[in-house]
Amino acid sequence: MTERPAAYILCGTPRSGSTLLCGYLAATGVAGAPDSFFRTQSVDFWAQDWGLPETLRPGAAGFDRAYLDAALVEGRGGTPVFGLRLMRENLGDMLTMLDHLYPGSPGDTALIEAAFGPTRYLHLRRRDKVAQAVSRVRAEQSGLWHLAPDGREIERLAPHRDPVYDFAAIDTQVRALETYEAGWTKWFVAQDIPPLVIDYEDLADTPIEVVSAVLAHLEQDPDRAQGLTPAVAKLSGAESRDWAQRYRTQREGSA
Repeated sequence: MTERPAAYILCGTPRSGSTLLCGYLAATGVAGAPDSFFRTQSVDFWAQDWGLPETLRPGAAGFDRAYLDAALVEGRGGTPVFGLRLMRENLGDMLTMLDHLYPGSPGDTALIEAAFGPTRYLHLRRRDKVAQAVSRVRAEQSGLWHLAPDGREIERLAPHRDPVYDFAAIDTQVRALETYEAGWTKWFVAQDIPPLVIDYEDLADTPIEVVSAVLAHLEQDPDRAQGLTPAVAKLSGAESRDWAQRYRTQREGSA
């Protein structure tokens, strides 16, 4: 780590607290405006949001360059650092796009740095995979993914539906999240990347300390973390805890 970073990638898994951390980092004013610019399902949204011509859509000549240039502007948010949130299932799609622009790069990290500049990596995990799986199942069922601290809906992807406990759905998510987490770890080892590891539970309990550590990792002023407040509220509660305990009991009973 000799070069001052021009970018960072927040490597996460669904419902690991990435929206919470992205909000904190953007609020520091020195760590970009990270978002999921390479989430496959969101590429069209971003292309439209950035005003790219209708003729420039995935697969069109010139699209990848125009998209990357716009993403860099958006992800910097007027700061010196480009921030990117990336889920493990979108890593391959991002690398494919970048390889179109920088063919012949001698490895994934070289390809990433050709596009973003010197890059640091944050590995955001959630120790309690059952709670993480419950969170995702409840969000998918209810349609509500994020609330503001004042109770306003920030992100709803489907009309409201009361969540119903579903052992199979939770079990599927636990296994998928474990696979994604293992995928990140394997990739970090293969690429010789020493990420800054962040656990969601620590972020939730001591956010100022966690964000300060991230800023130090990015060679920015850690004091910019002071006074930050969360941009999203916790959605979990007693019912989520009950689901998690019910799942663990049922899984142990079937072992």
